[in-house]
Amino acid sequence: MDNQFINLTLLDEQNFDVLLGFSTQLLAGILTLIIGFWLAGRAGRLTVESLNKIERLDNTVVPLLGALVRYAGMTLTLVVALGKFGVETTSIIALLGAAGLAIGLALQGTLSNVAAGLMLVFLRPFKIGDWIEAAGMSGSVREIGLFTTVIDTFDNVFISVPNSSIWSSSIVNHSRYGTRRLDLDIGIDHASDLDKAEAAMMSLASDPRVLKDPAPRFIVVGFDERAVTIRLRVHATYADFFDLGYDLNRRLKQALDDHKIIIPYPKRIIHHNDAVEDRGDIRIT
Repeated sequence: MDNQFINLTLLDEQNFDVLLGFSTQLLAGILTLIIGFWLAGRAGRLTVESLNKIERLDNTVVPLLGALVRYAGMTLTLVVALGKFGVETTSIIALLGAAGLAIGLALQGTLSNVAAGLMLVFLRPFKIGDWIEAAGMSGSVREIGLFTTVIDTFDNVFISVPNSSIWSSSIVNHSRYGTRRLDLDIGIDHASDLDKAEAAMMSLASDPRVLKDPAPRFIVVGFDERAVTIRLRVHATYADFFDLGYDLNRRLKQALDDHKIIIPYPKRIIHHNDAVEDRGDIRIT
């Protein structure tokens, strides 16, 4: 009876030790996940903050590098946590390899977004703050992430576009060059004096925002049955381009009026004849 009691006591102690060891491993693994994920997020944010202080570094790559640091930290945390749960390192590597293959096959589109994001960052067809048109969207680039590019439209709408959609489409970058050409077209009456029309248009080029090089030009674009189309061609910096265009359009009519240049408008002439009786019917001729 004493021997049986001793055996039961030893068995209970062994079970308690096993349960205690398992509980300790489980707690250590959970704490590792919580602390590791927090540290990974913190490291990603610190990376972004530190890189933003480097003036020579293009801010286009900052969000992407921050995301890479965060996901790398999360992956390392997951490996360490699995080790705490008692999974062998070789098994972890094999598991990650198999999981990576399965995820790669299942998420081909997502991985293509990652690859496209890396190409956008390293080839740099645009940078943060540029006005672009791509994938049917137009706006200012706020961020280039691992999976999507964030674009703010000019009417303040948030758009998240998959990187692969942008990379596979034509990209129009309106902000790439510091100088933009501005063409101002208007139709004038055929009887107008072209020399006076040129003087009127060139008077607009006296705006200080108009660049002297390339020099402003007056161009006769063409003739049609209604008007002679003339053009003022000027160049401006990208920062002044939009405001200058708005202001020149506003001042255009007054400049033409000052030089007695007539702007033709479509006219409709209606000829009306009296109704005549023809075989009992009313006919309009």
